Amino acid sequence: MDTDLLRAFVTVAECQGFSAAGKVLHRTQSAMSLQIKRLEDQMHQALFERTSRSVLLTAAGERLLPYARHMLKLEDEAKDLLKGGMHGELIRLGTSEEQAATYLPDLLPRFAAQFPQIQLEVHCDISDTLVKRFQEGLLDVVLSVRHKPTQSGHLLGWEPMVWVMADHVSLSQWQTLPLALNPEGCIFRAHALSALGRDETRWELRYVSQSPTGINVPVQNGLAITVKTPRSVPPGCRIVTEEEGLPNLGHVEIELHQRPGHSSEAFQALCKSLESVVAEHESIACLRSREET
Repeated sequence: MDTDLLRAFVTVAECQGFSAAGKVLHRTQSAMSLQIKRLEDQMHQALFERTSRSVLLTAAGERLLPYARHMLKLEDEAKDLLKGGMHGELIRLGTSEEQAATYLPDLLPRFAAQFPQIQLEVHCDISDTLVKRFQEGLLDVVLSVRHKPTQSGHLLGWEPMVWVMADHVSLSQWQTLPLALNPEGCIFRAHALSALGRDETRWELRYVSQSPTGINVPVQNGLAITVKTPRSVPPGCRIVTEEEGLPNLGHVEIELHQRPGHSSEAFQALCKSLESVVAEHESIACLRSREET
Protein backbone atom coordinates (compact mmCIF):
# COMPACT_ATOMS: atom_id res chain seq x y z
CA MET A 1 0.00 0.00 0.00
CA ASP A 2 1.33 3.43 -0.98
CA THR A 3 2.27 5.26 2.22
CA ASP A 4 2.20 8.58 0.35
CA LEU A 5 -1.53 8.02 -0.19
CA LEU A 6 -1.94 7.00 3.45
CA ARG A 7 -0.20 10.19 4.60
CA ALA A 8 -2.57 12.23 2.47
CA PHE A 9 -5.51 10.30 3.95
CA VAL A 10 -4.39 10.86 7.56
CA THR A 11 -3.72 14.55 6.93
CA VAL A 12 -7.14 15.15 5.35
CA ALA A 13 -8.79 13.28 8.25
CA GLU A 14 -6.97 15.34 10.88
CA CYS A 15 -7.40 18.67 9.08
CA GLN A 16 -11.00 17.85 8.16
CA GLY A 17 -10.52 19.32 4.71
CA PHE A 18 -8.57 19.00 1.45
CA SER A 19 -7.45 22.62 1.28
CA ALA A 20 -6.03 22.69 4.83
CA ALA A 21 -4.35 19.30 4.30
CA GLY A 22 -2.82 20.53 1.05
CA LYS A 23 -1.22 23.47 2.85
CA VAL A 24 0.34 21.12 5.39
CA LEU A 25 1.73 18.78 2.71
CA HIS A 26 2.54 21.59 0.24
CA ARG A 27 0.15 20.25 -2.39
CA THR A 28 -2.81 21.71 -4.23
CA GLN A 29 -6.37 20.88 -3.25
CA SER A 30 -6.86 19.03 -6.54
CA ALA A 31 -3.73 16.96 -5.94
CA MET A 32 -5.02 15.97 -2.51
CA SER A 33 -8.40 15.02 -3.96
CA LEU A 34 -6.72 12.88 -6.61
CA GLN A 35 -4.64 11.03 -4.01
CA ILE A 36 -7.70 10.27 -1.90
CA LYS A 37 -9.56 9.08 -5.02
CA ARG A 38 -6.67 6.71 -5.82
CA LEU A 39 -6.70 5.33 -2.28
CA GLU A 40 -10.48 4.89 -2.36
CA ASP A 41 -10.15 3.02 -5.67
CA GLN A 42 -7.60 0.70 -4.05
CA MET A 43 -9.86 0.14 -1.03
CA HIS A 44 -12.97 -0.22 -3.24
CA GLN A 45 -14.81 1.99 -0.72
CA ALA A 46 -15.44 5.66 -0.04
CA LEU A 47 -13.29 6.90 2.84
CA PHE A 48 -14.80 10.39 3.20
CA GLU A 49 -18.25 11.91 3.04
CA ARG A 50 -17.91 15.21 1.19
CA THR A 51 -20.32 18.10 1.60
CA SER A 52 -20.07 21.77 0.69
CA ARG A 53 -19.07 22.59 4.28
CA SER A 54 -17.17 19.60 5.66
CA VAL A 55 -15.22 16.43 4.98
CA LEU A 56 -16.04 13.57 7.36
CA LEU A 57 -14.77 10.00 7.61
CA THR A 58 -17.06 7.20 6.51
CA ALA A 59 -17.29 4.03 8.59
CA ALA A 60 -14.62 2.49 6.34
CA GLY A 61 -12.42 5.56 6.78
CA GLU A 62 -12.72 5.37 10.57
CA ARG A 63 -11.63 1.71 10.47
CA LEU A 64 -8.66 2.50 8.23
CA LEU A 65 -7.39 5.55 10.16
CA PRO A 66 -5.65 3.78 13.10
CA TYR A 67 -3.98 1.30 10.73
CA ALA A 68 -2.82 4.13 8.47
CA ARG A 69 -1.30 5.99 11.42
CA HIS A 70 0.46 2.82 12.56
CA MET A 71 1.88 2.14 9.09
CA LEU A 72 3.19 5.70 8.82
CA LYS A 73 4.80 5.37 12.25
CA LEU A 74 6.53 2.16 11.15
CA GLU A 75 7.74 3.84 7.96
CA ASP A 76 9.19 6.78 9.90
CA GLU A 77 10.91 4.43 12.37
CA ALA A 78 12.40 2.39 9.51
CA LYS A 79 13.76 5.53 7.85
CA ASP A 80 15.28 6.66 11.16
CA LEU A 81 16.90 3.27 11.67
CA LEU A 82 18.45 3.19 8.19
CA LYS A 83 19.77 6.72 8.68
CA GLY A 84 21.57 5.53 11.81
CA GLY A 85 19.14 6.98 14.32
CA MET A 86 17.27 10.27 14.16
CA HIS A 87 20.25 12.40 13.19
CA GLY A 88 19.21 15.25 10.95
CA GLU A 89 15.51 15.39 11.89
CA LEU A 90 14.29 18.97 12.14
CA ILE A 91 11.28 19.99 14.23
CA ARG A 92 9.99 23.57 13.83
CA LEU A 93 8.35 24.77 17.05
CA GLY A 94 6.33 27.97 17.29
CA THR A 95 5.42 29.70 20.55
CA SER A 96 5.18 33.20 22.00
CA GLU A 97 8.23 34.73 23.65
CA GLU A 98 6.60 34.69 27.08
CA GLN A 99 5.53 31.05 26.73
CA ALA A 100 9.05 30.19 25.59
CA ALA A 101 10.55 31.93 28.63
CA THR A 102 8.18 30.01 30.94
CA TYR A 103 8.22 26.50 29.48
CA LEU A 104 11.41 25.97 27.46
CA PRO A 105 13.88 26.11 30.40
CA ASP A 106 12.28 22.93 31.75
CA LEU A 107 11.46 21.29 28.44
CA LEU A 108 14.65 21.71 26.41
CA PRO A 109 17.15 19.98 28.76
CA ARG A 110 14.85 16.96 29.13
CA PHE A 111 14.21 16.74 25.41
CA ALA A 112 17.90 17.17 24.50
CA ALA A 113 18.89 14.40 26.92
CA GLN A 114 16.39 12.02 25.31
CA PHE A 115 16.99 13.05 21.68
CA PRO A 116 20.47 14.62 21.44
CA GLN A 117 20.59 14.47 17.61
CA ILE A 118 17.33 16.31 16.95
CA GLN A 119 17.51 19.83 15.55
CA LEU A 120 14.89 22.06 17.15
CA GLU A 121 14.08 25.33 15.41
CA VAL A 122 12.16 27.71 17.70
CA HIS A 123 10.06 30.53 16.22
CA CYS A 124 8.64 33.19 18.56
CA ASP A 125 5.78 35.47 17.54
CA ILE A 126 2.22 36.33 18.56
CA SER A 127 -0.12 33.34 18.57
CA ASP A 128 -2.31 34.39 15.64
CA THR A 129 0.73 34.71 13.35
CA LEU A 130 2.15 31.37 14.47
CA VAL A 131 -1.11 29.52 13.78
CA LYS A 132 -1.23 31.03 10.28
CA ARG A 133 2.33 29.83 9.63
CA PHE A 134 1.37 26.38 10.90
CA GLN A 135 -1.63 26.28 8.55
CA GLU A 136 0.71 27.22 5.69
CA GLY A 137 2.95 24.25 6.53
CA LEU A 138 5.83 26.42 7.79
CA LEU A 139 5.79 25.07 11.38
CA ASP A 140 5.43 21.52 12.73
CA VAL A 141 4.03 22.22 16.21
CA VAL A 142 2.67 25.40 17.78
CA LEU A 143 1.84 26.20 21.41
CA SER A 144 -0.54 29.13 21.27
CA VAL A 145 -3.28 31.16 22.88
CA ARG A 146 -6.53 30.49 21.00
CA HIS A 147 -7.79 33.51 19.07
CA LYS A 148 -10.57 31.73 17.16
CA PRO A 149 -11.71 28.15 16.55
CA THR A 150 -9.44 26.11 14.29
CA GLN A 151 -9.53 22.57 12.97
CA SER A 152 -6.01 21.79 14.17
CA GLY A 153 -5.96 23.22 17.71
CA HIS A 154 -6.04 20.75 20.62
CA LEU A 155 -7.21 22.45 23.83
CA LEU A 156 -4.81 21.98 26.76
CA GLY A 157 -6.38 24.24 29.39
CA TRP A 158 -7.33 27.73 30.50
CA GLU A 159 -5.21 30.56 31.89
CA PRO A 160 -6.41 33.75 33.63
CA MET A 161 -5.53 37.20 32.33
CA VAL A 162 -4.52 39.81 34.90
CA TRP A 163 -3.79 43.52 35.03
CA VAL A 164 -0.11 44.19 35.77
CA MET A 165 1.57 47.38 36.98
CA ALA A 166 4.80 48.49 38.68
CA ASP A 167 5.19 47.85 42.42
CA HIS A 168 5.87 51.51 43.19
CA VAL A 169 2.80 53.09 41.54
CA SER A 170 -0.88 53.33 42.43
CA LEU A 171 -3.93 53.42 40.20
CA SER A 172 -5.10 56.55 42.00
CA GLN A 173 -2.29 58.59 40.41
CA TRP A 174 -3.90 58.22 36.96
CA GLN A 175 -7.10 60.01 35.96
CA THR A 176 -6.81 58.32 32.56
CA LEU A 177 -5.42 54.77 32.55
CA PRO A 178 -2.23 54.58 30.40
CA LEU A 179 -1.98 51.26 28.55
CA ALA A 180 0.93 49.28 27.10
CA LEU A 181 -0.41 46.56 24.79
CA ASN A 182 0.42 44.34 21.85
CA PRO A 183 -0.60 45.38 18.32
CA GLU A 184 -4.13 44.94 17.04
CA GLY A 185 -5.00 41.29 16.55
CA CYS A 186 -3.74 40.21 19.98
CA ILE A 187 -6.45 38.59 22.12
CA PHE A 188 -5.01 40.16 25.31
CA ARG A 189 -5.44 43.62 23.80
CA ALA A 190 -8.98 42.77 22.67
CA HIS A 191 -9.99 41.56 26.14
CA ALA A 192 -8.45 44.62 27.82
CA LEU A 193 -10.19 47.18 25.63
CA SER A 194 -13.50 45.31 25.75
CA ALA A 195 -13.39 45.10 29.57
CA LEU A 196 -12.53 48.78 29.93
CA GLY A 197 -15.30 49.72 27.51
CA ARG A 198 -17.91 47.79 29.51
CA ASP A 199 -16.65 49.36 32.72
CA GLU A 200 -16.59 52.87 31.16
CA THR A 201 -13.04 53.40 32.43
CA ARG A 202 -11.12 56.27 30.83
CA TRP A 203 -7.99 55.00 29.10
CA GLU A 204 -5.45 55.85 26.44
CA LEU A 205 -3.01 53.66 24.54
CA ARG A 206 0.50 54.93 25.31
CA TYR A 207 2.79 52.09 24.21
CA VAL A 208 2.38 49.40 21.53
CA SER A 209 4.89 46.62 20.94
CA GLN A 210 4.91 43.04 19.65
CA SER A 211 7.90 42.33 21.91
CA PRO A 212 7.45 41.63 25.64
CA THR A 213 10.45 43.91 26.28
CA GLY A 214 8.70 46.79 24.55
CA ILE A 215 5.73 46.29 26.89
CA ASN A 216 7.62 45.47 30.09
CA VAL A 217 9.96 48.48 30.14
CA PRO A 218 7.27 51.20 30.36
CA VAL A 219 5.24 49.10 32.81
CA GLN A 220 8.27 48.45 35.07
CA ASN A 221 9.00 52.19 35.09
CA GLY A 222 5.47 53.07 36.18
CA LEU A 223 4.50 54.64 32.86
CA ALA A 224 1.68 52.30 31.94
CA ILE A 225 -0.36 49.24 32.89
CA THR A 226 -0.70 46.06 30.81
CA VAL A 227 -2.41 42.67 30.59
CA LYS A 228 -0.57 39.39 31.06
CA THR A 229 -0.97 35.90 32.51
CA PRO A 230 0.29 35.26 36.06
CA ARG A 231 3.32 33.34 34.73
CA SER A 232 4.55 36.41 32.80
CA VAL A 233 4.59 39.17 35.44
CA PRO A 234 7.98 40.91 35.00
CA PRO A 235 10.34 41.78 37.89
CA GLY A 236 9.37 44.90 39.81
CA CYS A 237 5.70 44.47 38.95
CA ARG A 238 2.60 43.05 40.59
CA ILE A 239 -0.88 41.81 39.74
CA VAL A 240 -3.59 44.39 40.34
CA THR A 241 -6.06 43.04 42.93
CA GLU A 242 -9.84 42.87 42.47
CA GLU A 243 -10.26 45.40 45.30
CA GLU A 244 -8.48 48.06 43.23
CA GLY A 245 -11.47 48.24 40.92
CA LEU A 246 -10.30 47.32 37.44
CA PRO A 247 -12.67 45.06 35.43
CA ASN A 248 -12.19 41.30 35.31
CA LEU A 249 -10.45 40.08 32.17
CA GLY A 250 -11.54 36.45 32.13
CA HIS A 251 -9.50 33.56 30.77
CA VAL A 252 -7.74 32.56 27.56
CA GLU A 253 -7.52 29.05 26.11
CA ILE A 254 -4.14 27.38 25.59
CA GLU A 255 -3.92 24.99 22.65
CA LEU A 256 -1.43 22.81 20.81
CA HIS A 257 -1.26 22.40 17.02
CA GLN A 258 0.54 19.29 15.71
CA ARG A 259 1.42 18.63 12.09
CA PRO A 260 -0.81 15.77 10.89
CA GLY A 261 0.91 12.57 9.83
CA HIS A 262 4.18 13.42 11.64
CA SER A 263 4.70 10.29 13.73
CA SER A 264 8.39 10.13 14.60
CA GLU A 265 9.23 9.20 18.17
CA ALA A 266 10.99 12.51 18.78
CA PHE A 267 8.09 14.58 17.45
CA GLN A 268 5.53 12.72 19.56
CA ALA A 269 7.77 13.03 22.63
CA LEU A 270 8.12 16.80 22.11
CA CYS A 271 4.35 17.24 21.84
CA LYS A 272 3.75 15.18 24.99
CA SER A 273 6.42 17.17 26.84
CA LEU A 274 4.76 20.44 25.82
CA GLU A 275 1.42 19.18 27.12
CA SER A 276 3.07 18.12 30.39
CA VAL A 277 4.93 21.36 31.13
CA VAL A 278 1.78 23.38 30.43
CA ALA A 279 -0.42 21.15 32.60
CA GLU A 280 2.12 21.24 35.44
CA HIS A 281 2.21 25.05 35.63
CA GLU A 282 0.36 26.48 38.61
CA SER A 283 -1.51 29.16 36.62
CA ILE A 284 -3.03 26.68 34.15
CA ALA A 285 -6.44 25.09 34.74
CA CYS A 286 -6.05 21.93 32.68
CA LEU A 287 -8.85 19.81 31.23
CA ARG A 288 -8.52 17.17 33.92
CA SER A 289 -8.82 19.63 36.80
CA ARG A 290 -11.91 21.21 35.18
CA GLU A 291 -13.54 17.80 34.82
CA GLU A 292 -12.87 16.94 38.48
CA THR A 293 -14.50 20.13 39.83
